[in-house]
Amino acid sequence: MPQKKNPDAAELIRGKTGRVYGNLINLLTMMKALPLAYNHDMQEDKEPLFDTVATLETSLFLMSKIIETMQINKEKIEKSTKGDFSTATELADYLVKKGLSFREAHKLVGGMVIYCLENKKILEDLTLSELKSFHRNFNEKALEILKPQSAVEAKNSYGGTSLKRVKESIQKAKKILEEK
Repeated sequence: MPQKKNPDAAELIRGKTGRVYGNLINLLTMMKALPLAYNHDMQEDKEPLFDTVATLETSLFLMSKIIETMQINKEKIEKSTKGDFSTATELADYLVKKGLSFREAHKLVGGMVIYCLENKKILEDLTLSELKSFHRNFNEKALEILKPQSAVEAKNSYGGTSLKRVKESIQKAKKILEEK
């Protein structure tokens, strides 16, 4: 279909992971339980090693071209975060911090998702009174937690998804690349 733009190169690169993992398992198996002297079976390490290097070189080159030329549609990304119940776990974690066991919170939020599906709603559209009908521990903070952007920003530990942590990771990666 001519109107479609499939990320073929990215999908093929993702597919190469199995090949590289296979080469790793090949090498690990070969290295297992070797005696201390030279071993002729070590001659078999070249093929998986060279194949992995060639695969990585090609994949990294192609991915760099994808990143250089890609265009990010922020509106489309934001729109795609709504209606998928991706903040349900955030809501369950909120209830755990309020004293519920995760098992109870999981069950309660699962019921809320069913309610939303039956009423053609999304979690983010629930009102505070609707939230309170499920549990008295909900307050205004719960409404904020249901926003996808808040869920992203909440992950503020090392390597997390918050804007601060992402910027740190980018700076670290740039520093590594400059050193090479």
